[in-house]
Amino acid sequence: MQSVVQLGRNPRHSSRFLPTTREEMHARGWRELDILIVSGDAYVDHPAFGPVLIARFLEGRGYKVGVIAQPKWDSPEDIARMGRPRLFVGVAAGNLDSMLNKLTAQKKVRSEDQYSPGGRANMRPNRATIVYSNLCRQAFPGLPVVLGGIEASLRRIAHYDYWSDQVRRSILLDAKADLLVFGMGERPAWEIAKRLDAGEPVSALTNIRGTAHVKKNRREWEPLLADQSRFVLDKKLLVLPSYDEVVKDKEQFAKMSRALQYETNPHNGRPLLQVHGEEAVYFNSPAEPLDESEMDGLYDLPFARAPHPSYKEPIPAFNTVKDSIVTMRGCFGGCTFCSITEHEGRIIQSRSEASVLREVRQLSRMEGFSGVLTDLGGPTANMYKMTCKDERTENACRRLSCVHPGICENLVTDHAPLISLMRKVRSEKGIKRVFIASGVRYDLAERSPEFIRELAQHHTGGQLSVAPEHSNDDVLDKMKKPSIKSYERFAQQFCQASEEAGKEQFLVPYFITGHPGSTLKDTIELAIYLKNNGMRPRQVQDFIPTPMAVATTMFYTGLDPLSGDQVYTARDLREKRMMKALIFYWDAQHWPLAREALVKAGRRDLIGRGPEHLVPPEGAADRLARVPQTRGPARSGPPNRGPARGPASNAGPSRGGPSNGRPFQEAAPRARDGRPRDAQPHDSRGPRPFGRGKPPKR
Repeated sequence: MQSVVQLGRNPRHSSRFLPTTREEMHARGWRELDILIVSGDAYVDHPAFGPVLIARFLEGRGYKVGVIAQPKWDSPEDIARMGRPRLFVGVAAGNLDSMLNKLTAQKKVRSEDQYSPGGRANMRPNRATIVYSNLCRQAFPGLPVVLGGIEASLRRIAHYDYWSDQVRRSILLDAKADLLVFGMGERPAWEIAKRLDAGEPVSALTNIRGTAHVKKNRREWEPLLADQSRFVLDKKLLVLPSYDEVVKDKEQFAKMSRALQYETNPHNGRPLLQVHGEEAVYFNSPAEPLDESEMDGLYDLPFARAPHPSYKEPIPAFNTVKDSIVTMRGCFGGCTFCSITEHEGRIIQSRSEASVLREVRQLSRMEGFSGVLTDLGGPTANMYKMTCKDERTENACRRLSCVHPGICENLVTDHAPLISLMRKVRSEKGIKRVFIASGVRYDLAERSPEFIRELAQHHTGGQLSVAPEHSNDDVLDKMKKPSIKSYERFAQQFCQASEEAGKEQFLVPYFITGHPGSTLKDTIELAIYLKNNGMRPRQVQDFIPTPMAVATTMFYTGLDPLSGDQVYTARDLREKRMMKALIFYWDAQHWPLAREALVKAGRRDLIGRGPEHLVPPEGAADRLARVPQTRGPARSGPPNRGPARGPASNAGPSRGGPSNGRPFQEAAPRARDGRPRDAQPHDSRGPRPFGRGKPPKR
């Protein structure tokens, strides 16, 4: 029987930073650590940083926990600087996959690492989880090594790696670690610590939910094949296509991807096995989500909410989140390109109002706090306390999204708890403004005019983030996103609410180019849609196939693993650049590549100087495009969709509002409160946005 984990507060909490050196250990009176956490991020003692959240959580359970952040990787000496811990060492690449953190969709090296001091690059190795694990085994022979974090979580099975363009083995095998924790790790990490502390060998820890381990030879795993699952409710072992099969056969890869997706509900997900040659990786069922009191306990932990004092330079990611409040975790959207659902789960885990207000009060008392909360939200802004109407239905549900292809009739979409929280937070003493910077799920928001009014009147700092992603319904279906009509309805409601509030506010919509299912023709139609609606996007994401995502399977195999349909995917990097250039149809710097795209697609009719054209013919404007332009701060960090409240979740703060009679018009994003912003030079010939319900004077 698996032990029950109770998450409570411990009176031995300390408000000091966790030790990072032997001197800091001794200052606490510790001779040795119980647990060491190694992270690829700088040490910021804040709940938005996943490895630190686990470290504080384990400290709160009474364990002596130390943190080594961004260790040198040329020898094991740096990792061993506090000595051998008593129980185990936990390894995480950080809040982002280390390859995503380093390379762009065009496979170019990023100039900045937002999780490093001063934004410096090259502070962590490629495939950091593997490198750190190997160093730990050298530094502490025989000590259990436990992998965790998003890199380990999303690479736990055989997976396509975009940056090497190959199918790689489970990261657990390449790292040669003892255990891998996938998903949110509080319950598994504590059970591992308790059982090791009780004297069990790590080889006995084979039944902890939310963990994977290796069966090292056929004698261990072959007998398990005799009693495989025949149907969901038998809860028996489900065998995935083997590593050798998925490498050789893309249909088997798609089958593996589909099977994994349907086993992610912790209430009915079955254990999995995947053979890799003579070895096999065994995956227990996902860990149970935290309830409200357990979520409250996490955020009551004594975080310093600051970078470790040893840093002399700012940590850009900390500047993004330092004045933000997390209200919930998880996402039931199930977008195929996004890692939030796959890592945090589909079940929304919310904090209580009392817990959020306690943190608001704590933050308001901190030195340097301006009175402005930059974000009140989570992976999305408006899924707070949304759940299934019936617990039995939720426990049996196998849907991959609660909102696609339509909003489930069993989903409670009531925004009242969130509206109540918004009102109470902004009325707290010392709070001047409260912004909603997390991405708004507009298909849910349009069901609550009251939420939209509150949002427009009190919680939009001139910009509101939304992510329609595309205009083509077939492409949106491959993304598991709602129709563009839903976005238009929300935009109209928000614009009207902004006018009623007497505010000039704008939408900055986000779009993805190069997503599986999207052709050059589809992208041209999107560009036409944008121009016809007076929209000039400043932020466009070039699709990046991240490990384990459904869209990544489409990209690699050319198959939709959920339907079996053939899917077109732009794999040529120049074609991907052409798609992005089309969305920047209004920017002279992108005209040459946009013209090339139009010619390639047989749409020369869209090249000209009339209102029906997308870009002008080649000429003087191209010489202008080669002149260096003045730009605002560019986002050099990866456009990740699911770090645990890192510097970018689903989207950043944006603006929305009416423009010349059109339902939506975006404004150029601004750098605010340290949040990095992509910016493009404004085209003065375009329509000007206006607000307050009155047109500009002629």
